Amino acid sequence: MSKKVIGVDIGATKTRIGIVKDSEIIKEKTFPTSSNASKEKIIEELALGIKSLAGDDFAGIGIGVPGLIDEEKGVIFDLLNIPSWKEVHLKDYLQDFFKKPVRITNDANVFAVGEKMFGLGQAYQNFIGVTLGTGFGCGIIIHDKLYSGSFSSAGEFGNIAYLDKTIEDYCSGKFFQQQYGLTGNEAYKLVSSGDEKGKKMFMEYGKHLGEALKLILNILSPQAILLGGSISKSFKYFEESLQETMDSFPFQRVRKQLTIKPSEAQNMAILGAAALILSAEPELLKPQ
Repeated sequence: MSKKVIGVDIGATKTRIGIVKDSEIIKEKTFPTSSNASKEKIIEELALGIKSLAGDDFAGIGIGVPGLIDEEKGVIFDLLNIPSWKEVHLKDYLQDFFKKPVRITNDANVFAVGEKMFGLGQAYQNFIGVTLGTGFGCGIIIHDKLYSGSFSSAGEFGNIAYLDKTIEDYCSGKFFQQQYGLTGNEAYKLVSSGDEKGKKMFMEYGKHLGEALKLILNILSPQAILLGGSISKSFKYFEESLQETMDSFPFQRVRKQLTIKPSEAQNMAILGAAALILSAEPELLKPQ
């Protein structure tokens, strides 16, 4: 059996596909997601994209999507940014097309699985992968296994009420947009230039994120919380206020054992998607 595995990251604006072998992406391609097209057209474009990149020389396909998934059946439900994807039997379609195994989960779960197999998560039995980007997502690893809950929806802490809105409004890119009228990228450029307003923004952001992570610590008490997504690249600008907020956690023995780190990996969306297949079939990891 081939030891190459396909990892797919389906987003609202673009789809990324990579061939993963020996823990590395050896070839990849990106193309626009036809978000407003029919579900059949989007599926066909995905299948043809995989075919053009890898042919049939791979062992399986792992996919991450930002939505609800019946992981056993491989059915995707109600993708907010792809209106036609109300109920998509993607696993059946791709398995019929390629005659290869297919596994699908939420994109935050993909990040956590990728960190467990390829990243900092290798050092921990129990950790949470938190993605900080346009949204606030969490993937949960318990005793070295992904816990995804019903419809891949475990860990949706971003929906919990916080202040006048939700955790996601204060702990994702929405914070910079709603509070300061800036995109996350614009906020990063501002703080990285040494601007005082930028520093203030990220200190404030770190306090809000600290409150969210204290909630996670109360509920799941992991060994580590690993941060991914575009905002995690700004970790040094909000680390101080984040850690200060975390220090108010009431159980200091629990607080002191907790590690909070940004991911060190590149392209974890593709690597993590491939890890869905590799974790199910570990023999594929053995050197040829």
